Amino acid sequence: MTGTRYTILPSPIGPLVLAGTDERLACIGFPSGKGAVTPGADWLRDDAAFVEARDQLGAYFEGRLTRFDLALAPRGTPFQREVWRALTDIPPGTTISYGELARRIGRPSASRAVGAANGANPLPIVVPCHRVIGAGGALTGFAGGLDTKRFLLALERGGSCAEPAQGCLL
Repeated sequence: MTGTRYTILPSPIGPLVLAGTDERLACIGFPSGKGAVTPGADWLRDDAAFVEARDQLGAYFEGRLTRFDLALAPRGTPFQREVWRALTDIPPGTTISYGELARRIGRPSASRAVGAANGANPLPIVVPCHRVIGAGGALTGFAGGLDTKRFLLALERGGSCAEPAQGCLL
């Protein structure tokens, strides 16, 4: 990502790295875990960048916004981008299985590939991969960790959760 600008957004789940070019958001990184993003050596910190993304994410964490309207620039294969587009159709506060997501994109036997594409989502929260769960209803892997996934779902459902580690009430 040459020419990448980034900023750090404080949030209830920890500091998020917002990065991209111009005002097009290309990635959101969690503070730790599989989804942690470390700015590259050629990245330029610009705390005036991504004003709209920061505003919308702030409104989301305050419970005032359920759908995002941002200029995005995710990088992925055509299949990944198809899965990511389908994620944005899952209503806030609801969950579906990987198999259901595969059916929705017209590839009912591709649940594992859908899972891999979901896991490669560079824009978690905005492209709501946290709304996808295992076939049996269990919360499964999430780049920000299962506590964060639980927090985001509780937030969307109007539940209570002061911090991800406290165990949210769904």
